[in-house]
Amino acid sequence: MSKKPTNLRVPVTQGLKDIYAMDMHLPYQAACEGRFSVTAFGRLAAAISVVRTALVQKNTRIPGAIEALDKAVETLSMVRARGDSTDVWEIREDERPSVVSGIEVAEECIGVLDVALLEQSAAMLMSLMADTSGDQVTS
Repeated sequence: MSKKPTNLRVPVTQGLKDIYAMDMHLPYQAACEGRFSVTAFGRLAAAISVVRTALVQKNTRIPGAIEALDKAVETLSMVRARGDSTDVWEIREDERPSVVSGIEVAEECIGVLDVALLEQSAAMLMSLMADTSGDQVTS
């Protein structure tokens, strides 16, 4: 009788939580101070998207979490569309509540995830982005 191997779960450390927090809060603060850029936008959008994707992959049932993150991602999609077309990167005053809510939810939820799942989610999103940008180049 062989024992079924268990998956090793490496919990998210405070250091990794801090990195994600910085990747969300610093760009958001820059946006509020008129110093937002495409790079800052990318860090913020990536951090929120990775946490959201990891929660979905894990099938996490935290009430309202996915919905709040979806609203933040939807808002950031509008910010990106504007930024891409005007080269003005900003989060408008009326868009800020959904982004702040997304940041708060991402910070609350990251503790239920594990390092491998976050890494897998980030890699999956990067692969999707590479595939999408490759399609645009060849079209």
